[in-house]
Amino acid sequence: MTELRYTPLRERHEQRGAAFTDFGGWMMPVRYSSDLAEHHAVRDAAGLFDISHMGEFLVTGADGASFLDYALAGRISTMRVGKAKYSLVLTEDGGVVDDVIVYRIADDRFLVIANAGNRDAVATAFAERAQRSPVAATFRESPGAAGGATSFAHIPGVSGIAVVEDVSDQFALIAVQGPRARAVLEATPGLDGFEPALAELGSYAWASAGFAGERLLVARTGYTGEDGFELMVPDRRAVALWDALLAAGEPLGLVPAGLAARDTLRLEAGMPLYGHELGRGIRPAQAGLGRTVAADKADFVGKDAPEPAADAPVLVGLVAEGRRAGRSGYAVVDADGTLVGEITSGALSPTLGHPIAMAYVRPDLAEPGTELAIDVRGTRIPTTVTALPFYRRKK
Repeated sequence: MTELRYTPLRERHEQRGAAFTDFGGWMMPVRYSSDLAEHHAVRDAAGLFDISHMGEFLVTGADGASFLDYALAGRISTMRVGKAKYSLVLTEDGGVVDDVIVYRIADDRFLVIANAGNRDAVATAFAERAQRSPVAATFRESPGAAGGATSFAHIPGVSGIAVVEDVSDQFALIAVQGPRARAVLEATPGLDGFEPALAELGSYAWASAGFAGERLLVARTGYTGEDGFELMVPDRRAVALWDALLAAGEPLGLVPAGLAARDTLRLEAGMPLYGHELGRGIRPAQAGLGRTVAADKADFVGKDAPEPAADAPVLVGLVAEGRRAGRSGYAVVDADGTLVGEITSGALSPTLGHPIAMAYVRPDLAEPGTELAIDVRGTRIPTTVTALPFYRRKK
């Protein structure tokens, strides 16, 4: 049995009385006080999340962009330095190994952030693709945190080829999400020297910043549907950064938030979760992610995969009245009680006040406004197909 891991912030979570849960092989804080209070804090002010369980891969070298064009579904080579991009790691037959965020750090340097539970799967995929890539590429195992790099920008690479290195054990990730997220970062003592300034930083872009004598990556990305930032920091500085953010942010309404709030926030925002809306048996087009696949690229893993069958289920949003929410695995039926789909994620929306869910249903029933029902423990709950997302933040 694999031993569960903790992030560098374990003691801070325990001091706050966090309840823990196993997530992707990591013991992560699921809540500190109340799921609802933490959810509403992110919508109204700001939440502080430990996301250090995520996997990080550095791709360096003159052929790094070409390698990522081959290894991922999207066109990475056209990204500008300073930008971030959502992409997919596909199987040969077009299923999803993982969804990732790619950051272009320099012309010859990229950072790929993968889901915690898929770190090994993505590492295996990169190692295999390095051997088959049309450009020279090599994969390196993580050397561990000891003696690691001093910042995201100073990990040695090899010029002239593509070098992929798993650097997950060298870094922690901390997210500040919510309408006051920028104010929190700008008020944090010791966190300064933003290049570019946060006021000039657009969505899906990143800045560098100074903290405790090192450079951090500060990305305007997140998984809550709110404005926010994700900060990548060397492991040894994680506690100091967490403490500084919390001290500066608490007067602004910042609270630590756990995985429970993160899940309802991302569900309201219509964001997929691997193992629920995404998986090896799901094609991007079924999940509404066909636009992320640059099908006109000369070659990439998954390019020759057949299109999904015409009757393959597609992802939709469902809304219902009342208080009883459908959960993952619950059946979706039509007016005759015929099984037509299955819920992948569902909850009583804290923001909207009614049940919401994402589900895969027959494509002929995917039109918004279609009336269906959820089988909740033998009771049919009327539900209506709706476009995603359920919630959009005020600009």
